[in-house]
This record gives sequence, C-alpha cells and structure tokens, in this order.
Amino acid sequence: MTMGKRTQAAALEVRLLREGIIESRHLVQAVVSDDRGRVLSVAGNAETAAFVRSALKPFQALAVTSTGTLERYGLSDKDLAIITSSHKGSIEQVRQVFNILWRADIDANVIQCPIPQSKSSRLEYNCSGKHAGMLAVCQQRHWPLTNYLDRKHPVQQLIITKVAELLRMPAEEFLTAHDDCGAPTYLMQLSQMASLYAVLASSNSVDMERIVRAMNHHPTMVAGEGEFDTELMRLTPSELVSKSGAEGVQCISRLGEGMGLAIKVMDGSKRAKYAVAIHLLQQMGWITPSIAQSLAEKFMNLGKYKRLEVVGELSLL
Repeated sequence: MTMGKRTQAAALEVRLLREGIIESRHLVQAVVSDDRGRVLSVAGNAETAAFVRSALKPFQALAVTSTGTLERYGLSDKDLAIITSSHKGSIEQVRQVFNILWRADIDANVIQCPIPQSKSSRLEYNCSGKHAGMLAVCQQRHWPLTNYLDRKHPVQQLIITKVAELLRMPAEEFLTAHDDCGAPTYLMQLSQMASLYAVLASSNSVDMERIVRAMNHHPTMVAGEGEFDTELMRLTPSELVSKSGAEGVQCISRLGEGMGLAIKVMDGSKRAKYAVAIHLLQQMGWITPSIAQSLAEKFMNLGKYKRLEVVGELSLL
C-alpha cells in the first residue's frame, strides 16, 4: 500500500467530564485513507495494528454478493443488510436471519455462533447474520457446512482472498485470530481499515455497491434502534456507511468520494469511539453541525452530570 511521507501525528483524547471536571481519559487514534491506499490525514499512528473485528462484516459479505448466492436463493437487500450487521437480537432481526437459512434450506441448528447470555437461540447472537450468509454461500457452492468457521474452509479462504485483493497484498500476510463469534478476524493497520472503507465508498464494484445500498436502505438491520451505526446512516442517507467493531473500532465510508475513516480507541471504549466519530465527521464536513449536535445529544451527553469531549484533530499529510 502507498503511504504518505509522514503517517504519525498527535493522538486524540476523549475526556469524561463530571460537572466540568475531568474524571477519565481515553487515547484514540484515527486515519483517513483514499481508495488507492494513500493516507490523507491522521491522529496518532496510521500503522497502529488492531483486529478489525465486526468492521470487517461488509467485506465478509462479498462472499455472498460475488458468488451468485443472493440470486440463487432470492435474497433481498434486507437479507444482505442483516448479513453485514452487529444486531441487537430483536424479533425483526432474528426473523431476517432465519429467512436466509430457510431460503437456503439450512437447518438453523447448523449455525455455530454462541447463544447470548439470557437468550435461547444462536440466531439472537449479534453476528448470526454474518454466519447465515457464510452458510448460504457454502450451500450454494456445495461446500461443507459443519466446519465453515475453520480458517482453511473454502468460504473463509474466499473472504480473505477478496479482502487481500482490495488491499493489493498477499492473503497469507494477514495475522488471524478467532473473533468472539468463532469466525476468523484479522489484524490490520488502521490505514488498511480506512482504505477498505474508502474502496467500499468508491462505487467501483457492483458487488460492493449492493452492500452499500443494503446498509443504507436498511440501517435498522445493521445495528438497531438507538445504535450509532443505525442513527448515523439514518441522518445521512446515501452519504455515509458506518460499521462498528468491538474493542473500540469504528469505520466509516464517505460515499462517492472514495474516502474512508478508521478509528481505534486504545482501551477499547465504545463511548469514546462514538465521540471521536462525531468530532471528526464534523471536522471533515462529512456531517452538518445540526447532525453533529443531534448525535452528540445521544452519544456524548451521558446524563445530567457527565458528558464527553474530544481534544485534538486530524493532521493533514
């Protein structure tokens, strides 16, 4: 990948203020890249490595859009949106996951993600849509269903090959570990995550365009009522695509401009990544001040006595 001459600058700091007094601090790094892999701006170190976690889901969905699986089983954009999701396990979301399995003639017991605490079904797990998509590809290609999470399984090899092609690097160079749901996740530089989301935004691929459309048209499937990804995409229709990952990862695409933003909170805080996303999106002009204010009311004002503030900004390269 092509890098700028300087890919390091001062990191961001998120402060929790209790009645104006600093109570906690979070260190955050962020990168903006274009669809050619060039780092455009940075806060912190663009080469910082982190597991991409659920921010990879739109690209794992390429296994579905690029193999004819959607057409084979008559899957809709709503089905595709739940495949990209980290959902809340609502009745509507669980039914959508079941719809994928039913149309592909797959027994729901085959799915291998965990059963959430205090729940009764694996379909209620936040990654179940991704798993259903992987299984549908396996069914369409006549690949084994029982070991679909194995790193060497053809569906996992297809996914990492697609990701590697987008980043123009060999697939075998990725370091792999298991995500909490049991599927492989990959260690990437923040600049690589940002570049992936820039490519997603570039409209250069019919397969990725369909993923973008599905997420934009069905934001409630992608996360859920009151969740950051859903609320941001509702407020910016056909402008931004947003996907959270665990441990403080947040990625956002600027549609039509081939630009992607990747955020990593070093201590894994969810609240801090949303605060930084709002701060940077407004700084870059990707959202209006009124949208920033609306999001801040939900994600930065944490109660009567405490709120978040972000110190710092992206440095242009």
